[in-house]
Amino acid sequence: MNIAFFGLGAMGIPMVTNLLRAGYAVTVWNRTPKEGLDGAVWADTPAAALAGTDILITMLADDNANRAALLDSGALDTLKPGAVHINMATISVELAQELAARHRENGRYYLAAPVLGRPPVAQAGQLQILVAGDLPALERVRPVLEVLGQQIWYLGETPEQANATKLAVNFMIGSAIATMGEAAGLVEGYGVDKKLFIDLISSTVFAAPIYKGYGKSIAEDVYEPAGFKLSLGLKDIRLTLDAGGAVQAKMPLATTIRDLHDDSLAHNEGQLDWAALAKVFTR
Repeated sequence: MNIAFFGLGAMGIPMVTNLLRAGYAVTVWNRTPKEGLDGAVWADTPAAALAGTDILITMLADDNANRAALLDSGALDTLKPGAVHINMATISVELAQELAARHRENGRYYLAAPVLGRPPVAQAGQLQILVAGDLPALERVRPVLEVLGQQIWYLGETPEQANATKLAVNFMIGSAIATMGEAAGLVEGYGVDKKLFIDLISSTVFAAPIYKGYGKSIAEDVYEPAGFKLSLGLKDIRLTLDAGGAVQAKMPLATTIRDLHDDSLAHNEGQLDWAALAKVFTR
């Protein structure tokens, strides 16, 4: 089973590494040439990477990167009939629908499979994988996904169901970061140590990975290196609002959180970790 993998960022590299360790033949392509990944075959173009491919996995940054690599390049048209495209990136519902339609027209299968987890989780092969699309196609590629993730959540037959779910989760993460930042600002106004407050909430009423992980960054004011950039968080919140608008779902809290992200970008904080959203309240 030949695999092509597009997108060798902080998530893509450990994912490919795990596939290689599991014995899969992997051809890789990245917009910016990189080195390493012993055992992988490097392709100069997206189309070259897809020659003879049974499974295409994409982990590209956003809609624009997906369009450039798959559609604008014409590479997607070279993927053979019967192949399965697993898109593990966080993209818009609209693009998911477009890609699914393109694959149907050409006798291929499309699975939306965005993931929950940061780079260390990807390295451990413990991602939570949210999948929607053709169920028989999922069963064909399940062994590959099991190399990458701890659990596979099948959400329905329509690919955008997985994308909407991932956006909903990321909206909740952004909400948690904003809540911690705002609450920490409140207690600091009364002379309570922010670090003590974050330790209190993350070990009691909010003893959950999101509060513990992002809370530690907020408590210590450490936002580099970024596990997930704040600019990407803004991208996801905007996509969430777009998805909500498409089904007439009112999301006033998401609108507020988008505005907080805009403030952060206005202060040149887009390259910092998503937890840096809390700096809005520090200011």
